[in-house]
Amino acid sequence: MALSISRTHGLIKDALDYRAARQDMISSNIANADTPFYRPRDIRFEDALASKAADLLKKDSDNLALAQTDGAHIPLKNEKGSYKPTTFFRDGHMARNDGNSVDLDVETTEMSKNSIMFNALIQANKKSSAIFKSVIEASQKVN
Repeated sequence: MALSISRTHGLIKDALDYRAARQDMISSNIANADTPFYRPRDIRFEDALASKAADLLKKDSDNLALAQTDGAHIPLKNEKGSYKPTTFFRDGHMARNDGNSVDLDVETTEMSKNSIMFNALIQANKKSSAIFKSVIEASQKVN
């Protein structure tokens, strides 16, 4: 059984996993910079994390609830619990003559931003773990 430091501790773990997956995807884009007709891919996970955080913290979402006024209506699909990131093609850049649309400037910038966010999550995790550890050590001294 895993020890849970807080309700949001799992959220940091998921964010780190998503950041690692995004780093792999950006690396793949850079590696395929010379592959003909390659389109860069990316992953969007912020919505999934926000939904999970709202569910964990029991916040009301900004979504308008739909009413089913007739039993013959198609019921609204409950998508809670399906915290999944979405992958997409990052278009918008001019394709070269070989059809490749990877822009190394964009990819290296996205990699740098992702690395900064990953390191910030690591530091937040260390900080919350250090607080938890200090509480345990202080309680041991009292006894």
